[in-house]
Amino acid sequence: MTDLVIRNARVMTCDPARPGLGMIDHGALVIAGGKIAWIGDDAEAPSAGYTIDARGRLVTPGLVDCHTHAIFAGDRANEFAMRAAGTPYLEIAAAGGGIHATLEPTRGAADDTLVELTRERIACARANGTTVIEIKSGYDLTNAGELRLLRCIARAAVVAGPRIVPTLLAHLIPADRAVDRDVYVRSICDQLVRAAATERLATSVDVYCDEGAFTLAETRAILTTAKACGLAVRGHVGQFRDLGAAELLGELGARSADHVEQISDDGIAALARAGVVAVMLPGACVQLRLPVPPVDKLRHAGVPLAVATDLNPGSSYSESLPLQLWLATTHYGMTVEEAWLGVTRHAARALGVEAGRLVTGAAGDVVLWKCNDPADVPYHYGANHVDRVWIAGVL
Repeated sequence: MTDLVIRNARVMTCDPARPGLGMIDHGALVIAGGKIAWIGDDAEAPSAGYTIDARGRLVTPGLVDCHTHAIFAGDRANEFAMRAAGTPYLEIAAAGGGIHATLEPTRGAADDTLVELTRERIACARANGTTVIEIKSGYDLTNAGELRLLRCIARAAVVAGPRIVPTLLAHLIPADRAVDRDVYVRSICDQLVRAAATERLATSVDVYCDEGAFTLAETRAILTTAKACGLAVRGHVGQFRDLGAAELLGELGARSADHVEQISDDGIAALARAGVVAVMLPGACVQLRLPVPPVDKLRHAGVPLAVATDLNPGSSYSESLPLQLWLATTHYGMTVEEAWLGVTRHAARALGVEAGRLVTGAAGDVVLWKCNDPADVPYHYGANHVDRVWIAGVL
């Protein structure tokens, strides 16, 4: 593979050893063997290799989408129209909509169909600058079906495509298991989690702990089993109601606590003590008209903030992290710097992967933008500012 040299760029390194976004205003970098081989001032750049003149434009790490539900069939555009007319999400879900409305089309779709649909969404994410994408199971709710989804997620990876980080999601108690939910939860622990770990189908387990989903005790049982099986843990926390899951995730040393629209001061302190990343999901929050998370409290407590799409068919049907930058800055009160770190370095931390920063030895995942200022992307929202995307040095 020929070395790639990008010169005359405004390089955003997101390197924690540099202040802020780690900007090199007159910068350059070299990708060799799929990794960053050199980075620094343009005047000192090596001349060997295939050279691209960035013409003073912005170069950043590939974006990291640390929370998606990208594998599903069907759509819920009718629910979007209902919410636009004022019907609350929980009311729609109680009437058979919500997550349950995605189960039948997903269960009925052939493996090849699910793989192709997922690849299409990943390709759209890549076109918007994403080079690492987390994908959760969760739209089957049977043990065999959830394992099938994880196998399809593995098949969805393509050469030179975004790196996929697979997550097993305990999403809901299915309606036909409500009367024996204890048995259902035990089967998740004893069968599903262990099978996913044994077959190496997932790197982590996520539990939706909220009103209408799993209780705090059920969440503890599932995540404790996951940790015992060597899997990382994370959770959907307080999207609608605070059940104390943030405190649990802090206790368990989780990778991330996601949503956190409803979280107590004790929950925030628990995340801060354990270094758990709080994942902001503004697309879903805004669409469902929920209160925004207490970003200022999280910030002052020192909780790392990531930002993700929450790509799903019900509440955030978007593959665009640049759109989330706009939502995070305008609706959540995050600074431009915080939002960018949220889709790069902090998102990578939430997944436990080496990504989201441009330093020597890091993956050669790089985005060249059509603009030259990090603020341009959320400022001129709705436009695709991506010029080119390299993944491990491959265009």
